[in-house]
Amino acid sequence: MSAANVEARLAALESKLGRLEQLLTTVNDKLDRAAPSVDEARRGIQAWVTEYVSLRLQQLVPETCEHPEREAEAVVAEGPVLPGTRIRCTDEVLHRLSRIPIPFVRQMVAEKVAEAARAEKVGVVDVTFFERAATF
Repeated sequence: MSAANVEARLAALESKLGRLEQLLTTVNDKLDRAAPSVDEARRGIQAWVTEYVSLRLQQLVPETCEHPEREAEAVVAEGPVLPGTRIRCTDEVLHRLSRIPIPFVRQMVAEKVAEAARAEKVGVVDVTFFERAATF
């Protein structure tokens, strides 16, 4: 092998190694950016589920239902409670809650509304409070 041939082959090898190094750097940068942390992934999934459940609730629970008007004291004395809780609610709230077809989502909504009612010290959950509290 002549010295010129060795020099040419060495230059070609160095060129290929330079390109390989650039590619590896690019891949490493993409991997660093593309891999979200577990917390970010969890927050993303929670946001998606919250948005999906909220959208489904808006589709399933009608804006208005026709029920006879009653006095608030009568509702407190004899009214039903949210399933799985001791929080009083109106029949219309139970009706809307029963229209949620997925049982674990129905229970999740009832617990969220009950938690909001306890926090705000609401005696009876009515439709207005339910619509506000059931939004995730």
